Amino acid sequence: MSSPKAKPPGRAGSGSGGSPVLGGTNNGRYEFMSLTKPLSRSLTPPHLQRQSSDTATARLRASESPTRRRGSSSSTGSGQPEEDGIRLNPSLFRVALSSLLAIDLWLSKSLGVCAREDSSWGSARPLMKLIEVTGHGIPWLAGTAYCIYKSDSAAGQEVMLNLLMGLLLDLVLVGVVKATVRRRRPAHNRMDMFATFSVDRYSFPSGHATRAAMCARFLLAHLVLAAPLRVLVLLWAATVGLSRVMLGRHNVTDVAFGFWMGYCQYNLLEALWISPQSLQALLRHVA
Repeated sequence: MSSPKAKPPGRAGSGSGGSPVLGGTNNGRYEFMSLTKPLSRSLTPPHLQRQSSDTATARLRASESPTRRRGSSSSTGSGQPEEDGIRLNPSLFRVALSSLLAIDLWLSKSLGVCAREDSSWGSARPLMKLIEVTGHGIPWLAGTAYCIYKSDSAAGQEVMLNLLMGLLLDLVLVGVVKATVRRRRPAHNRMDMFATFSVDRYSFPSGHATRAAMCARFLLAHLVLAAPLRVLVLLWAATVGLSRVMLGRHNVTDVAFGFWMGYCQYNLLEALWISPQSLQALLRHVA
């Protein structure tokens, strides 16, 4: 078979698109080349083509090196840490809150030893319910009003009047927070409480705990009591809060927040303190 003839150099790139043509090399040999490759590459000697391809491969590997990749990722993603932090903080907050609520429910259920008659401390349930009544709002309102009526001194009436105002303020604030949060009472609670109202089906915060904390601070600040009586007042407030958990009325966080809220309510009561002169001026203004 006759060998193919070499085409003139000017026609080396001619032919139909994509079909193989013959190209000449410096050493007189021929090889098939595709017209899809650039003409300049087809005219390049093979050893120079291999050298240029090796150089391009080396550059490509250098561009994909770990150091360069780290540099490019740090340069392109410089704004990502802040975004990642923004996404991460809410998730951490939700995880922490869920963990706290889980611990709260577990601890509340473990301490609810008087929730029912058949509980481990069910025999102490009547005593806990008696302590519950001592922290209820109705006995405190009725007792304060009776003391105002029976008091024959202006100082005594002033103290009892402000205590009455504090008790009413406590009812309003606790009712607003309960209606806003709407946290249900523990599942192991029995709704056999003394004189409940509509908002009492909610658990957060504990109204008994807020009232106990506020009244304890009020009595210690405005009544002259001996040291044993002061200790008894503090023990009474703590026992009222503990009874709410033991009876299954509230969770631990309800009582803890109630103590803090009652402590702050006393500060508000001191800021709104009504003196006899202020009361008389207010009555004259109303009349």
